[in-house]
Amino acid sequence: MLLGPSEHQYASPANGLAMLSERHKTERPVVTKDEEEDDMTIATTEPTITGHEAAQIERANATTATPIVFVHGLWLLPSSWDRWVALFEEAGYVALTPGWPDDPETVAEAREHPEVFAGKGISEIADYEERLIRRLDRKPVIIGHSFGGLLTMILAGRGLAAASVAISPAPFRGVLPLPLAALRSASVALRNPANWNRAVPLSYEQFRYSFANEVGEDEAKELYLGYSVPGAGEPLFQVASANVNPWSEAKVNSTNPKRGPMLIVSADSDQTVPWAIASASYKRQKRNKGVTEIVKMPGRGHSLTIDAGWREVAEKALEFVKRFTSRPADRS
Repeated sequence: MLLGPSEHQYASPANGLAMLSERHKTERPVVTKDEEEDDMTIATTEPTITGHEAAQIERANATTATPIVFVHGLWLLPSSWDRWVALFEEAGYVALTPGWPDDPETVAEAREHPEVFAGKGISEIADYEERLIRRLDRKPVIIGHSFGGLLTMILAGRGLAAASVAISPAPFRGVLPLPLAALRSASVALRNPANWNRAVPLSYEQFRYSFANEVGEDEAKELYLGYSVPGAGEPLFQVASANVNPWSEAKVNSTNPKRGPMLIVSADSDQTVPWAIASASYKRQKRNKGVTEIVKMPGRGHSLTIDAGWREVAEKALEFVKRFTSRPADRS
């Protein structure tokens, strides 16, 4: 069941966060040996990789090109990367666009069956992406947007990326700034703790504020109809409570020497992941001995990967990727 912005029992996201903070401070599950064995059994029943994803992996392994794995964010689907795929493949790379577990294939299907998004946490999604990546013959470049940017950092921190680009990445444990604009964007879920286990849609007005604040009205409506789908509430709560929960799943190994080069891309007018968050993420990642860079895109909002200015962002990412991967012409 979906809740609209007016159907909630708490007046503000702060109330929901306060309850979560107290729970995390006072509760830590005690796991017995039998429960650990049960957990191992449960872990074997992982979400099944789709036929489409398996075909993409097979296609990538049949070439000598560097794979590029595009990871979508909350309230979007893999199709949000379609134009990026074309650009990177024209440049000689082979692209993969895995979904999150149980992602529908189309926006229409996602809106018809929003319940499939519910109950998906950060670790489950990251582990699913890792399973896909480990089936590749070569270490890929990973590019992600928003929560996909956070997942990109998590996966790179696990040593899975030849290089990575995190675009407007959601914050992780240790990233402290929480601008009011970001809190307002997340409040669609955070205002009611019950949304933890629900799929939460964005109204057009919420999408306009959180994603499409730097485009015209006509384009904003087009983006909303063409891309916006319900999103899992759980990752928003996990990020919001990360700095008060020592066991948070919103955790990144930013110092792993196998992390690989990383570029963080920020939009200067992003109201979902403002510059303060992106800059703080960069400072945490800068502790890594590898290359870590950040760039701010002027006059852009959170929709920078899907709106009319997508190519400028994609070319900035492609330029970075080319610096750290072999060109197809260089391969034997």
